[in-house]
Amino acid sequence: MDPLERLLAERACERLVVDFVHRLDLGEPADVAGLFTEDGRWEWPAGKRLVVGCAALREYFGSRPPDRLSRRLMANILVTVTGPDTAHAVSYFSTYRVDGYGGGVVPAGPPVQVGHYQDAFRRVDGEWLLERRVLFLPFGGPTPRAATPSGT
Repeated sequence: MDPLERLLAERACERLVVDFVHRLDLGEPADVAGLFTEDGRWEWPAGKRLVVGCAALREYFGSRPPDRLSRRLMANILVTVTGPDTAHAVSYFSTYRVDGYGGGVVPAGPPVQVGHYQDAFRRVDGEWLLERRVLFLPFGGPTPRAATPSGT
């Protein structure tokens, strides 16, 4: 591949990684389905979850509680282009999350999850998409309920 083509492919894949968490935290969670190929897969082997296909992905991510407040931090995004239409990546994440959010400032606490994703990307009709996302979660715990805002 031409170096510029490789750079553009890497950037497009990095953008997907960040767009995924942005849609979960600040957008409409069901919209992450649009970042996947039609036969896209989201897997969490340790949690025994496998979701396949855009319709199933839309339903799965759209089923998050409406009173959930979350913010995810992505880091160490390493994309490797493996061909003109294929790439893979590893990226680290930490998730801060509470359920029962009613507004205001929530007292800060530790992240409820720290882990990494292994992604496979495929270019379809000129657009880079997630083909497969696998979640690895070595640090995790339950989602706490939001405390009553302190007015800060």
